[in-house]
Amino acid sequence: MRRSHRRPSRSASRRAVGLRDGRRPRGVFRVIGVLVLVLGAAGGGYMAVVRHQDTNAAISLDAEGPALGALSARDPWREHASEVARMKAARAAALAAERAKKAQQVAERNQRPASRSQPRTSLRVPSSCAEYAGNRALGCALLLEANYGLAQMPCLDRLWTRESGWNHRSENQSSGAYGIPQALPGNKMATYGSDWRTNPVPQIKWGLNYIENRYNSPCGAWSFFESHNWY
Repeated sequence: MRRSHRRPSRSASRRAVGLRDGRRPRGVFRVIGVLVLVLGAAGGGYMAVVRHQDTNAAISLDAEGPALGALSARDPWREHASEVARMKAARAAALAAERAKKAQQVAERNQRPASRSQPRTSLRVPSSCAEYAGNRALGCALLLEANYGLAQMPCLDRLWTRESGWNHRSENQSSGAYGIPQALPGNKMATYGSDWRTNPVPQIKWGLNYIENRYNSPCGAWSFFESHNWY
């Protein structure tokens, strides 16, 4: 039986020819073109957004630059060292002020007139009493003023050294005897001065008068003391 052959249509022939020649249909190129345009538009929009964000970021960095710089410049160790140095300087200043205050107090104390513990006296100590000092020198001067010879001074020195150590504030806590001669009671010495508690001169004058009335001389009083341990 003979087969009948149909002649292919012109469009089918063209498609067949196109495929055999390696060429694509026009519809494919159109789709590709549209895709390229869409991707290009999308890429352009993305780049614009990125550039806008970069610009905003740059502005933000410029605005916050000083604060960020200050933050990065902070050094905890340096701040601690600075605080320690400040505290040391404050302590040194306080110590210097305290020393200056004490020096001022000492200077003012030295400029004040003699207090009751250091009474002033117009008594002149002669050169013959130069070997004595303090209350002993006053005792030597008053001894000579009372018409005792200088030879009596060693006896008087031993006597009142044993009694009070020549301390015009010496007080016997058990008996109440007071002062250089250990007068009992102490207010007996008020006849030679109302400041008898703090001034050695009234005490020495009273003591010499007491010795004269009872023992005639300091050496007589010292001799009695050696035998009885009191006078």
